[in-house]
Amino acid sequence: MANVSDLLRDDLINLNMAAGDKVKALEELADLISEKEKISDREKFIKSIMAREGLESTGIGRGVAIPHARTDTVERTVIALGRSREGVDFASLDGKPAHLIFLIVSPERDKSLYIKTLARISRLVRRDEFRRDLLRANSKEEVIALVRRNEEELAGPSSNGGVSRTI
Repeated sequence: MANVSDLLRDDLINLNMAAGDKVKALEELADLISEKEKISDREKFIKSIMAREGLESTGIGRGVAIPHARTDTVERTVIALGRSREGVDFASLDGKPAHLIFLIVSPERDKSLYIKTLARISRLVRRDEFRRDLLRANSKEEVIALVRRNEEELAGPSSNGGVSRTI
């Protein structure tokens, strides 16, 4: 299985989101994915994301939201990351706007990878320094390097000759 840093590509990162509200932010990230990935039905794709968000807010607090959905409109698990300087109201538990928005979409058949990816991102964003560094990053390449470095730090030494664990 892949690390978050393997799933997050530079062409799926938007460091300057324009959206000012949750619906527009989700559409902006969904559009980014649909421009770069094969989506069988764009309307159904966006409806899946919105339906999941309607169940319970994915604003986890600390300036982070992790909207996610399983939908057979995508062929593989994909992560898009948006950064909003102004912040977007995701009805987070702490009442603060989300500045970092990780959108995860996955086909129905990839439930295990989907859940592990969601858990790994949740674990990464608990790190105060990681969130601060992402907010300060000047390039998409820097974002991916930060994700990779933090994944390696979280994985720590392993029993497989020092090779990091993957999700």
